[in-house]
Amino acid sequence: MNDDKPVRSPCVHVCALDEQDICIGCQRTADEITRWGRMDNAERREVLQLCLDRVRASGLLLTPS
Repeated sequence: MNDDKPVRSPCVHVCALDEQDICIGCQRTADEITRWGRMDNAERREVLQLCLDRVRASGLLLTPS
């Protein structure tokens, strides 16, 4: 895997935090958003997986059965 290009931010420009300090647009925590620019690609991929897990748990992600 090519680690030269930075993993892109999941930001969708719907920036608002819910009651748990999770962005309703990208599903990152306030801390993850703040630290994104200092993360390496491995950590960014971990955060993206957490975002996917959060959106699945919330029921907001529709997946074909």
